[in-house]
Amino acid sequence: MSDTEFDAIVIGGGSGGYAAARTLHAGGKKVAVVEGGNEVGGLCILRGCMPTKALLFAAEVKHLADHGATWGLDIPNVGFDFKKVMARKNAMIDDFASYRREQLEDGRFAFFRSMARFEDAHHIRLEDGTLLKADQFIIATGSRITPSPIPALDEVGYLTSDTALTMDALPKSIAVLGGGAIACEFAQFFSRFGVKVHLIQRSARILKEFDEDASSVVETVFRNEGMEVYTGTQLTDARKEGDEKVLSFKQGDQDQEVRVEEIFYALGRSPNTGSLDLEKAGVNTNKRGYVVTDNSMRSTAENIYAAGDCAGPYEIVHIAIQQGELAAGNILSGESNQMDYSLLSSIVFTDPQVACVGLTEQTAKEQGIDFITEDYPFNDHGKSMIMDAMHGFVKLLACPTTGKILGGACVGPVGGELIHQIIIAMGAGMTVHKLASIPHYHPTLAEIWTYPADDLAERIEG
Repeated sequence: MSDTEFDAIVIGGGSGGYAAARTLHAGGKKVAVVEGGNEVGGLCILRGCMPTKALLFAAEVKHLADHGATWGLDIPNVGFDFKKVMARKNAMIDDFASYRREQLEDGRFAFFRSMARFEDAHHIRLEDGTLLKADQFIIATGSRITPSPIPALDEVGYLTSDTALTMDALPKSIAVLGGGAIACEFAQFFSRFGVKVHLIQRSARILKEFDEDASSVVETVFRNEGMEVYTGTQLTDARKEGDEKVLSFKQGDQDQEVRVEEIFYALGRSPNTGSLDLEKAGVNTNKRGYVVTDNSMRSTAENIYAAGDCAGPYEIVHIAIQQGELAAGNILSGESNQMDYSLLSSIVFTDPQVACVGLTEQTAKEQGIDFITEDYPFNDHGKSMIMDAMHGFVKLLACPTTGKILGGACVGPVGGELIHQIIIAMGAGMTVHKLASIPHYHPTLAEIWTYPADDLAERIEG
């Protein structure tokens, strides 16, 4: 086998691609990784999970200092140096990215820094003309910011979740377009650092993938913190007037207008597949550009798999890793093991955090699944009262006959951590009776789960 021939080639060196390559190498395969991005590391490290959560934590620390009087603390004149905030974030990301580069360059794989195009199902062409051959491929090229559908918005200009991470100064005011996780997280970050925020969402409510009771808590907190929130809108125009950017939109029958220094566009991401010439390899994509795969992550070409944001159906880093490892495992074994999304979780790192696993009330109703539910509020829970974390609740969904846990939701302090109790409980097939019987230390945030579990257990014959 020559230096340009491999058992498998992974296109993309992010979290999903690296997980796939690592698994293939451990299984004895000769592997190449091709990375065409300007930087190595993937979305999570470079422009996603890690940098945004670093900024959100800085905003939370500042918010707590601003409200020190709640705990009898006198913290006068809380200030910040935004360049230092960004510098700490940059240093952390450099560390993560350098470690990923070291992993890809440690000799286990042939590592090519280049864009690639398929010539056929077994060959890809690099930018310098090099032709690489492989028996199997895994496509893990990630995603990119979805272009704006409004030409006027392009003319005015805007920040995205990519470009906002390179700012060296904050605007005085900003309009955030969108109501999903990225929009809400950045909106609260900007607001807590003193920027006047206008959040403009097309749908009837923000965080529409969660139940309404969850999204309404976050919207209430946003308004309490001074944010303007507009829902059920339709953007009609964007223009510049002097130093201001002006957005016009309809909200119901009302014409609305906001004037801001900057706009943040957060209306989604699209798969990075357009430059791959996938049709030459017999790989189909859907109308949005996602690689069409079955649950074994195999594409419409028998020897080509896909993983992560370029394949979907969920753009979450731990899912990308699972998909990459599964695809690699299927290549190694020749089997067709399937992805299991029954423990799918979602987390939004606002304050309060929003998290869920399994069924929500709206998905259970859509699927016609019988359930009963109980919840319990944080404003009546000892540890959260100590923390002055009074917004939100936990909620459990259970089978009305067996008590098996079908889903859970948490809107509250460290909700992204607390939801893992229910992920583990569901993974073990636990009932609410079993969860209620497990001792929880007092006072802790985690013990709040025992209250809805107790209430459900009383309603169901154990």
